Amino acid sequence: MDSETYNKYENPLISRYGSGEMLSIFSPQFKFSSWRRLWLALAESQAELGLPITKKQLAAMRRHLDDIDFKKAARYEKKFRHDVMAHVYAFGDAAPEARAIIHLGATSAYVGDNTDLIQMRKALELVRSRLVRVIDRLGKFARRYRKLPTLGYTHFQPAQLTTVGKRATLWCYDFVTDLEEVQHRLETMVFRGAKGTTGTQASYLKLFDGDQRKVKRLDKLVAKKLGFDKVAPVTGQTYSRKIDANILACLSGVAQSAHKFANDVRLLAHLKQIEEPFEKTQIGSSAMAYKRNPMRCERITSLARYVISLADSPAMTAAEQWFERTLDDSANKRLAVPEAFLAVDAILGIVTNVMDGLVVYPKVIAAAVAAELPFMATEDILMAAVQAGGDRQELHEVIRKHSHAAADQVKNHGRKNDLIERLKNDPAFKNVDFNDVMKPAKYIGRAPEQVDEFLSEVLTPIKRKFNRYAKVADVELKV
Repeated sequence: MDSETYNKYENPLISRYGSGEMLSIFSPQFKFSSWRRLWLALAESQAELGLPITKKQLAAMRRHLDDIDFKKAARYEKKFRHDVMAHVYAFGDAAPEARAIIHLGATSAYVGDNTDLIQMRKALELVRSRLVRVIDRLGKFARRYRKLPTLGYTHFQPAQLTTVGKRATLWCYDFVTDLEEVQHRLETMVFRGAKGTTGTQASYLKLFDGDQRKVKRLDKLVAKKLGFDKVAPVTGQTYSRKIDANILACLSGVAQSAHKFANDVRLLAHLKQIEEPFEKTQIGSSAMAYKRNPMRCERITSLARYVISLADSPAMTAAEQWFERTLDDSANKRLAVPEAFLAVDAILGIVTNVMDGLVVYPKVIAAAVAAELPFMATEDILMAAVQAGGDRQELHEVIRKHSHAAADQVKNHGRKNDLIERLKNDPAFKNVDFNDVMKPAKYIGRAPEQVDEFLSEVLTPIKRKFNRYAKVADVELKV
């Protein structure tokens, strides 16, 4: 890396966070190779429908789909101040036999918008693969800890017990809903197709001498050659920018799920119950050598906030479009869409990394349960004492007084919760089997069964449906 490089801003989504796969999708090579494939598909379709385009011209285009002279294209763009025409000329120089028919009847949005859709579809497919892996990891974790009792928290205050595995299903189900939304976006994505300058297909109608059947056929042929089953029924010059807004909202949903997961892990790390992986040589703090900061989860929440904020831009852009099009969408799209995908890609890679090394401390979890269980067990203790012949109202008052006294010991004197000892020593509860009443497993309800049902009824169908999409390499964290 030369000294000139260090004097320029570098986007951390590229240098620190984004995976090679996602970076490739939004690379200049992918973009402009897609433009050339779109020009080829258009010419092939026009030839199939009877326009005088020769096999020699098509062959010349096919030979030069990927060998793009970017410097030449840059020189053309500086001259013409038009990116699409710059690449039309550069492609024509590479395939001179086809120069006369490249971009025939098309407008800039033909290559620009259709390529955007191709990129977003491919990027969504990668996000889908990452989600499938995250869901798989969370499912395995939930199965492993399905019966481990832990404190539930409402308002971050101790509440009724749950299990570590059941809590993991809550994280997992959020990602399941995201997967469903990603799949919906993929299944309903439409191609802009060949619609002309204002969406009326007027230029193509002239090329085909008013044959509307051929014009309609052209639209579908081009889409099929690029792998799309659906074509937008109507467009202006551009496809509706609501597509971008909906896809970014979908990515925002993924970020929300990851943020909630990472925040929970950060809070559990503070409680020393669960921690993200920590490398042997990792330094937690430059000053405090003992620190084990949850930096991976903090990175997830940091990137997630950025994605959530990005979702506003396409929504405002969709609202701002005038009539058949304005150009105030272009610069915004070039930033918001790729960066949202790059950030979500990084987020899901980090979530997978955290899940692969998530550390659970059962003894710390048990100690936290033991500290609060006496209060939670009071209703069962009351019922047991009543069944042994006691008066429910009198017993309730006795428990109330002992509970307040025990709470005073904990809060004002820093001592352990001695409520059970107090009740054991009270004659009113002499016939209660405290060993049975104080088993944490009695207070977890159907949590283990809920885990089993979630795995079989929700995750098993997902595995059957999406397993083929999970063949994607784990993201290696750059830092």
